[in-house]
Amino acid sequence: MKSMKPVLRILGIRGIPANHGGFETFAEQLALYLRDKGWRVVVYCQEDGFGEEFEDEWQGIERVRIPVAQPGALGTIVFDWKSIAHASQFKDLCLTLGYNTAAFCARLRLHGIPNVINMDGIEWSRAKWGKVAKTWFWMNDWAGCWLGDHLIADHPEIKRHLTSRAPADKIEMIAYGAPEVLDAPVEPLRSLGLEAGRYVTVIARPEPENSLLEIVKGFSCRPRGMKLAVLGKYEPDNRYHNAVLAAAGEEVLFLGAIYDKAVLKSLRFHSAFYLHGHQVGGTNPSLVEAMGAGNAVVAHDNRFNRWVAGSGARFFKSADDLDSVLSALMTHPGDIEEMRRKSRKRFNTDFTWGRILEQYESLLTRFLPKPSVMLKPAAGRPN
Repeated sequence: MKSMKPVLRILGIRGIPANHGGFETFAEQLALYLRDKGWRVVVYCQEDGFGEEFEDEWQGIERVRIPVAQPGALGTIVFDWKSIAHASQFKDLCLTLGYNTAAFCARLRLHGIPNVINMDGIEWSRAKWGKVAKTWFWMNDWAGCWLGDHLIADHPEIKRHLTSRAPADKIEMIAYGAPEVLDAPVEPLRSLGLEAGRYVTVIARPEPENSLLEIVKGFSCRPRGMKLAVLGKYEPDNRYHNAVLAAAGEEVLFLGAIYDKAVLKSLRFHSAFYLHGHQVGGTNPSLVEAMGAGNAVVAHDNRFNRWVAGSGARFFKSADDLDSVLSALMTHPGDIEEMRRKSRKRFNTDFTWGRILEQYESLLTRFLPKPSVMLKPAAGRPN
């Protein structure tokens, strides 16, 4: 007798367990959640090197592991093409995370395979991309809107953008989630030269659109009596990176890229508050994670951050703005405590994993193929 488990195939990420970013973390959370709800989940994972694709399991999640020899963006394109080619052999529901190669989803549509696409941020608008990359992303933004059976926007402003390309009833707004952090050890801080409650944190790739230069300049305008802990990889041959490093005062610590989840948990939880400089995108994972740790938030003033951080945050647009905000906060510690309370309340209202994943399951269930159109499972795959 065939299994009647609902099946979901997740495409568009490097793989699980999560080691690379927000989409991988989300995919891991969703896969485990659906597994516990009785789903069969298949995740496509990119491997470096040569060879044939192979399959294994991780914590009850099936993985299709596809070796790719090409480096960088080209390797991602090759991996996405091979993933879609494999998924097109089945009639299972697909969830594609990101639209960067959405044109390839035409293959799923031609095979009548239902495909829900999370459209991520407005990637083609980012300043870091050249003309060729911007054109590629712009074309795939349109392609995703046409080819997806349904679209997911992680922010009301992303949904507003997508309605210029697709009907509003084809778009679901579901934000990003994070775990709530209620306690964390202080030991990881010591090796980093930090003291609980005596530092401010910023976690972001050092790019102009993430306001790292404004943040470091604004913080370094005057002595603060606490440290600024900057996480991210800084390259010596990058002009912008060097400008950020040169702007730093004595209280700024560049800690490099830290991926250890336990260390990040402690850093967030014991931070006096969190600085968030992202100027574009939707619901940013690092901002939601900071709110889940109860951080007071000082964020770049734009439509994306204002919706996520809510009325309890403070906002800045320039280094001078940030200097003023920081000076006021550090002389009124009671304001920081009130901001913490409002951050946690905002988080618990809209951004807990339980709430987000429940919304995803409800949406995905609507697009499951009818049993009568399901293909026979591939040889060797248990029913």
